[in-house]
Amino acid sequence: MEESKVATQKEAVDNTCVKDSTENQINDATGEVSSQVSNTGSVCKPSEDTEARFNRLKLFDKVMQKSLEKLIETASFNRFASTYGPLYKKNPEKIVSIHKQFIEELQRTIQEDISRLIEEGRLELKLNELDKLERAAKNSADPAWRPSGVPEQDFCSFLMPYYQKQEAYMRQELKKIQAENAALAQKVQAGRESVAQTEHRISAAVDEWKASVIEFERLASSLCPVNVLDV
Repeated sequence: MEESKVATQKEAVDNTCVKDSTENQINDATGEVSSQVSNTGSVCKPSEDTEARFNRLKLFDKVMQKSLEKLIETASFNRFASTYGPLYKKNPEKIVSIHKQFIEELQRTIQEDISRLIEEGRLELKLNELDKLERAAKNSADPAWRPSGVPEQDFCSFLMPYYQKQEAYMRQELKKIQAENAALAQKVQAGRESVAQTEHRISAAVDEWKASVIEFERLASSLCPVNVLDV
């Protein structure tokens, strides 16, 4: 009887210690999560050009903080200690230290992933684009687009502006190519005219040379008759 009573009291004390350690670990982890999320928000938060963008970043920080808190709760000390029950009974302080290191490493890894996601996803740029779209929607008098319920029509309405832009681009490029071809044709025509003029000048020079040769032969024959040369 006494041994069972002592065992029961020891087990109750162990459970109380586990519960206290768990609460301390959760409180410490939550405090560290809040501080790290706040630091991340201060680092990733851009200059407050608009209140809307600030609110979006603030909301993003809150969402990340809540997600981290939920994740830390799932990695509670009770679960950790129950997984390593024999080791906890032998050395509770060591298990507490290991769990604390595990939580810190988990937080650090998640914070690095979030920072990398913000950087690679260009969150600030996307929020700026979202602000522009929101302002454009407020200033536009046209009704906002709503799905018609017919996927084919919605798909066509989405693709038609793209194809129209592509068609306009192709027409513009075609005009450029046609203008370049016209300029090249003018250059070719000018080259042909230059070649024709050169050929005409050469032909005229040849005709003049032939005429001068004939005139020279005539003068030579008049100055030196053939019968005189025969004597």
